Amino acid sequence: MTTAGPYRPAKKNAQATAGAAVADAPDYARLHRILKIISLIQGQKGWNVSRLAAECGVTQRSIYRDLELLEGAGIPYFYDTEHKCYQIRRDYFMPPVDLTLDEALAMVALGEHVGGQEQIPFTKPANRAMAKIRSRLPERIRRELEGMDSHVAIKLAASISPHGISDVYEMARSAILSRRTLRCRYDSASGTKSDESFFFRPYALFFQQRAWYVVGHHQSRKAIRSLKLNRFTDIEVTDVPYEVPGSFSLKKHLGNAWRMIRGSKSHDIELRFDVEFSETIADTHWHDTQEIVWHDDGSITFRCKVDGLEEIVWWVLSMGPHCKVNAPKELAQKVLELAEGMVKQHSER
Repeated sequence: MTTAGPYRPAKKNAQATAGAAVADAPDYARLHRILKIISLIQGQKGWNVSRLAAECGVTQRSIYRDLELLEGAGIPYFYDTEHKCYQIRRDYFMPPVDLTLDEALAMVALGEHVGGQEQIPFTKPANRAMAKIRSRLPERIRRELEGMDSHVAIKLAASISPHGISDVYEMARSAILSRRTLRCRYDSASGTKSDESFFFRPYALFFQQRAWYVVGHHQSRKAIRSLKLNRFTDIEVTDVPYEVPGSFSLKKHLGNAWRMIRGSKSHDIELRFDVEFSETIADTHWHDTQEIVWHDDGSITFRCKVDGLEEIVWWVLSMGPHCKVNAPKELAQKVLELAEGMVKQHSER
């Protein structure tokens, strides 16, 4: 019987050995990128080659090579021709990539402090999702999170209670998913009740200014409208199909509205804030178009471009005597008229 001796690799010259070491070195950057690609296309629609390349900071050719590697590894991805993006088959499970402490803290803030307390209605499921994520985190990250739990808090402005509008929310969400038209009745902002029903094609749900809204095509108005969920008096999903226009986006619909009511005319706004309010105004991002100019006396000039004056006029009034309207004249006149009405209201005793 012959006994095999210890394994001894064949001798190689130094140059060959070094070359082999370089060739066999693991490409950790590519491995990280491939895991990122799996996470992206598994978690969200819309990821095509150009988006993946931009997100990963590589060429589209590199992404195509990565996708070939996924195919060779048996990862069941496919190209969704309807949405023009890559996806992974729903029954395939890929364990989540470990979160950093910063990422975990951000998830806790959204899932537990906002969702858990339902500061934004209908986000409570995020709290349950965060509990599942916590259970999968590395022990070190879990300990650090527990050490921070009592030292982080988020308190948002009070919003409309979800009670009484949950059915409307579910109907709108169901209609968006199934692309089925809604038949509705709705009370106007003035409080006028209407028994007139209308067809509404919902395009998107969005939360703004303490309340949920659904934006879509209002058949009776023949235009896109934003409707507040708590003002629906009747709602049902019909069998009438519809398509969301490819040109629609919520950002384009809102335009340069101060908040969400887009007026028909664009205005260049110029406001002067005194020293007492200047830092408070300058520290906050109020509008995407805002510009701040500081003056030697500590006051500031605030400029922005908004579509419509109906919303910004109330913001200006909330600043009291600390804000002066320099332009446009229409806004200054609105502020004056409303302020005079307030004075009259409080003078009549």
